[in-house]
Amino acid sequence: MSSYLEQLFDDKNIIARVKDRMPKMFQLAELESSRAGKIGMEVGTARERIIAALLMYKYGEENVGSDLPITESEADVSLFSEKISIKTITGNLSGVKLAWTVDKQKAREFFDKYYPDIDMLLTQIIWGSTGGFIYIPKIVQQDVYKKLGKNKYFKLPKAKTNPRGVELTKRALELMVNDKRSNKIDILWTRGELSYNAYDRWIELWKE
Repeated sequence: MSSYLEQLFDDKNIIARVKDRMPKMFQLAELESSRAGKIGMEVGTARERIIAALLMYKYGEENVGSDLPITESEADVSLFSEKISIKTITGNLSGVKLAWTVDKQKAREFFDKYYPDIDMLLTQIIWGSTGGFIYIPKIVQQDVYKKLGKNKYFKLPKAKTNPRGVELTKRALELMVNDKRSNKIDILWTRGELSYNAYDRWIELWKE
C-alpha cells in the first residue's frame, strides 16, 4: 500500500478540496471536451490531468511523473516513482476499462498475461447524487483477483460486437471498493453555473 496515497486520503484539507472542487473541475472538463452537446473521448485525458494536478498540489510537481512511456499501458502517472492507474466511471460501479482495444486477439493476450500490480485511483461520477474518489491499493486488487479467479475478475469483449476494451466485472469492482483497506472520499456531484466559451482563450491569444 502506498503511504503517500494513504496520506492523501487522511488529509483534511485535501478531503475538503476534493468534495468542493472536483465536481466543478470535472464539469469544466466535460464542457471543454464537448461538441454539439456530445462529450468527446478526450474528456478521459482531461480527467486524468485533474487527478495528476491534485497529486502535484499535495506532493509537488517534481515528485509526480505525468509523461510515462506508452509501454506503461496500465499506469497513468507516478508518485515518487510508484506507478498509479487513474480510472473514472459515470454511474454505477461497472464499466471500468483495464485495456482499451478493439482487437479480439489483443484482448485475449491481455487477459492471459494481466496481473494487478499498481495502485488505482478511481473516481465515480454520479451527477445529482453521491459518488466518490477512491483509493484501491494493489494488494486489494490482487486479493480480489485471487478470490474470484480470472474469469470472474474480467469481462472480455463479446464476439461480433464493437468492443472498446477489457473491463473489470461489477462484482470485482464492488469487492475492491468495499474492502476496508480501500479509502473513499464521498462526493456530492452537483453541477454549478459555469460561464464557458471554448474560443475565448484563443481569441485573446490572437488579440495579443
